[in-house]
Amino acid sequence: MYLISLVVHAVLGLAVTLWILAENRGLLGTYPDGKRTGALELAYWVIGLASVILGWYFNVRFVLEYHHDGLNPLWGPGASWTQYIYLMFPNWAADSAAQDYTILNVLILPIMSIAGGYRKGLPKPWLFFVSSLFTSAAFGFVLYLIIAERHRRMHAEVTSPVVLRPAH
Repeated sequence: MYLISLVVHAVLGLAVTLWILAENRGLLGTYPDGKRTGALELAYWVIGLASVILGWYFNVRFVLEYHHDGLNPLWGPGASWTQYIYLMFPNWAADSAAQDYTILNVLILPIMSIAGGYRKGLPKPWLFFVSSLFTSAAFGFVLYLIIAERHRRMHAEVTSPVVLRPAH
């Protein structure tokens, strides 16, 4: 019974990720220069997948350690959202990291992905925030960056690459 919340999160995380990819399927093909992916995109995928794997490892451990049979997995004692949030703030160092994570995930990611996504013409950019609720905050950011990079490369002139030069 206590693993139901993990299964629901896994299904919702996968569903939202697939929804994002389906909404952006026109960007998932080969680039105009003939390449399928770039180094930046591959780095994002590695980071994003690592964040999901690590996050799930710790979340499964949390549920297994703190569950109480027959209790609600959303609130109350045990492996619930209430307990999860309570355990994020056990000391000043963790408090600092937890507030930073919360602000990044709950405020900055939605503003950045929604405003930036609409400006770039991405469909349903609010889905990146939704994905972060079921996968990981890092994966929500990375998925947005991957789609934004694919959009940029798909719509860039093949003959005019970006060249970074130091300012004089």
